[in-house]
Amino acid sequence: MRHRKRTAKLGRTSEHRNLMLANLVCSLIVERRVTTTLAKAKVARSVAEKMVTLGKSGTLHDRRLAASRLRQSEAVRILFNEIAPTQKDRHGGYTRIVKLGQRRGDASQMAILEWTDVAAAAETQSPAKTETVETTAPAAPEAAVTPAEPPKSA
Repeated sequence: MRHRKRTAKLGRTSEHRNLMLANLVCSLIVERRVTTTLAKAKVARSVAEKMVTLGKSGTLHDRRLAASRLRQSEAVRILFNEIAPTQKDRHGGYTRIVKLGQRRGDASQMAILEWTDVAAAAETQSPAKTETVETTAPAAPEAAVTPAEPPKSA
């Protein structure tokens, strides 16, 4: 009997499932949002929130635990340096799932998995960056301009 067994198997072996979820969470960390099926998003949400909890404490042991689960050092660095500091004030609920329609091929329910505060922080920072970096194109030299041909007389 499977009483109190809460693991969603997703039709995969445990090794395949763990690697798939690690890859999905790494994509979420790097890209800030991921479009996937609703079932995968629900399972990946719990993994992602546990990784943020590790990132909030920021100890070497927690960094090693996250690296052993995610298996991508770049994603662990982004998690601990960029995402976890923005979530310091929250006590859970770091991700959100937005339901989309059904996929066309197999009618599977699709969803977007994204961070709650990181997207808002990135939107507030991006306009400031665009205002400070303003470049103007140099004016074209006048010698390069060709004179217009004189009108033809009939």
